[in-house]
Amino acid sequence: MAKAAAPRIRKKERKNIISGVAHVLSTFNNTMITIADAQGNAIAWSSAGAQGFKGSRKSTPYAAQVAAEDAGRKAREHGMETLEIEVSGPGSGRESALRALQAVGFSITSIRDMTPVPHNGCRPRKRRRV
Repeated sequence: MAKAAAPRIRKKERKNIISGVAHVLSTFNNTMITIADAQGNAIAWSSAGAQGFKGSRKSTPYAAQVAAEDAGRKAREHGMETLEIEVSGPGSGRESALRALQAVGFSITSIRDMTPVPHNGCRPRKRRRV
Protein backbone atom coordinates (compact mmCIF):
# COMPACT_ATOMS: atom_id res chain seq x y z
CA MET A 1 0.00 0.00 0.00
CA ALA A 2 1.49 3.33 -1.06
CA LYS A 3 1.96 5.96 1.61
CA ALA A 4 -0.08 9.10 0.98
CA ALA A 5 2.03 12.20 0.56
CA ALA A 6 1.51 14.73 3.33
CA PRO A 7 0.38 18.11 2.05
CA ARG A 8 3.30 20.52 2.00
CA ILE A 9 2.62 23.74 3.84
CA ARG A 10 4.20 26.67 2.07
CA LYS A 11 5.05 29.84 3.97
CA LYS A 12 3.54 32.90 2.34
CA GLU A 13 6.15 35.24 0.91
CA ARG A 14 6.25 38.79 2.22
CA LYS A 15 4.70 41.25 -0.18
CA ASN A 16 5.94 44.82 0.20
CA ILE A 17 2.69 46.74 -0.13
CA ILE A 18 2.58 50.13 1.56
CA SER A 19 -1.07 51.14 1.11
CA GLY A 20 -4.30 49.25 0.71
CA VAL A 21 -8.06 49.16 1.22
CA ALA A 22 -9.81 47.58 4.20
CA HIS A 23 -13.31 46.31 3.43
CA VAL A 24 -15.38 45.95 6.61
CA LEU A 25 -18.67 44.09 6.12
CA SER A 26 -20.75 44.20 9.26
CA THR A 27 -23.98 42.20 9.13
CA PHE A 28 -26.43 41.49 11.92
CA ASN A 29 -24.83 38.06 12.41
CA ASN A 30 -21.09 38.49 11.73
CA THR A 31 -18.33 40.96 10.87
CA MET A 32 -15.85 40.27 8.07
CA ILE A 33 -12.70 42.29 7.39
CA THR A 34 -10.72 41.94 4.15
CA ILE A 35 -7.59 43.98 3.54
CA ALA A 36 -6.65 44.27 -0.14
CA ASP A 37 -4.05 46.09 -2.21
CA ALA A 38 -4.93 48.91 -4.62
CA GLN A 39 -5.81 46.44 -7.40
CA GLY A 40 -8.26 44.56 -5.16
CA ASN A 41 -6.15 41.45 -4.49
CA ALA A 42 -6.81 40.23 -0.94
CA ILE A 43 -3.77 40.41 1.33
CA ALA A 44 -5.35 39.42 4.65
CA TRP A 45 -8.81 38.62 5.92
CA SER A 46 -10.55 37.66 9.12
CA SER A 47 -14.03 37.38 10.56
CA ALA A 48 -15.63 37.04 13.96
CA GLY A 49 -16.52 33.42 13.15
CA ALA A 50 -12.96 32.64 12.09
CA GLN A 51 -11.76 33.91 15.49
CA GLY A 52 -13.81 31.25 17.26
CA PHE A 53 -16.92 33.21 18.17
CA LYS A 54 -20.12 31.24 17.65
CA GLY A 55 -23.78 32.10 17.49
CA SER A 56 -24.91 35.46 18.84
CA ARG A 57 -21.40 36.31 20.10
CA LYS A 58 -20.25 36.77 16.49
CA SER A 59 -22.38 39.89 16.14
CA THR A 60 -20.85 41.73 19.12
CA PRO A 61 -18.54 44.74 18.79
CA TYR A 62 -15.83 42.88 20.73
CA ALA A 63 -15.81 40.04 18.18
CA ALA A 64 -15.44 42.62 15.39
CA GLN A 65 -12.54 44.21 17.27
CA VAL A 66 -10.72 40.88 17.64
CA ALA A 67 -11.26 40.05 13.96
CA ALA A 68 -10.01 43.48 12.83
CA GLU A 69 -6.89 43.20 15.01
CA ASP A 70 -6.14 39.78 13.50
CA ALA A 71 -6.57 40.97 9.90
CA GLY A 72 -4.54 44.08 10.68
CA ARG A 73 -1.63 42.10 12.12
CA LYS A 74 -1.58 39.82 9.07
CA ALA A 75 -1.52 42.83 6.74
CA ARG A 76 1.25 44.54 8.75
CA GLU A 77 3.42 41.46 8.17
CA HIS A 78 3.29 42.29 4.45
CA GLY A 79 4.52 45.83 5.10
CA MET A 80 1.20 47.67 4.88
CA GLU A 81 1.11 51.06 6.61
CA THR A 82 -1.74 53.19 5.25
CA LEU A 83 -5.36 52.16 4.75
CA GLU A 84 -8.49 53.46 3.12
CA ILE A 85 -11.51 51.95 4.84
CA GLU A 86 -14.77 50.97 3.14
CA VAL A 87 -17.51 50.11 5.62
CA SER A 88 -20.73 48.42 4.57
CA GLY A 89 -23.63 46.83 6.37
CA PRO A 90 -25.86 47.72 9.31
CA GLY A 91 -24.18 45.65 12.04
CA SER A 92 -22.87 46.65 15.44
CA GLY A 93 -19.22 45.90 14.68
CA ARG A 94 -18.53 48.83 12.35
CA GLU A 95 -17.07 51.37 14.77
CA SER A 96 -15.10 48.89 16.87
CA ALA A 97 -13.48 47.39 13.78
CA LEU A 98 -12.36 50.89 12.71
CA ARG A 99 -10.89 51.62 16.14
CA ALA A 100 -9.12 48.26 16.21
CA LEU A 101 -7.48 48.88 12.83
CA GLN A 102 -6.32 52.26 14.09
CA ALA A 103 -4.96 50.69 17.28
CA VAL A 104 -2.90 48.14 15.30
CA GLY A 105 -0.92 51.09 13.92
CA PHE A 106 -2.33 51.89 10.49
CA SER A 107 -2.63 55.49 9.35
CA ILE A 108 -6.14 55.82 7.95
CA THR A 109 -6.50 58.13 4.96
CA SER A 110 -10.25 57.91 4.31
CA ILE A 111 -13.40 56.21 5.56
CA ARG A 112 -16.22 55.53 3.08
CA ASP A 113 -19.67 54.14 3.89
CA MET A 114 -20.57 51.75 1.07
CA THR A 115 -23.79 50.40 2.62
CA PRO A 116 -26.23 49.60 -0.19
CA VAL A 117 -29.47 51.58 0.15
CA PRO A 118 -32.48 50.05 -1.62
CA HIS A 119 -34.72 52.15 -3.87
CA ASN A 120 -37.61 50.17 -2.33
CA GLY A 121 -36.34 46.80 -3.54
CA CYS A 122 -36.93 43.55 -1.66
CA ARG A 123 -39.66 43.12 0.91
CA PRO A 124 -38.16 43.29 4.43
CA ARG A 125 -38.44 40.39 6.83
CA LYS A 126 -41.34 40.25 9.26
CA ARG A 127 -41.30 42.44 12.37
CA ARG A 128 -40.25 40.81 15.64
CA ARG A 129 -42.90 40.63 18.34
CA VAL A 130 -41.42 40.29 21.80
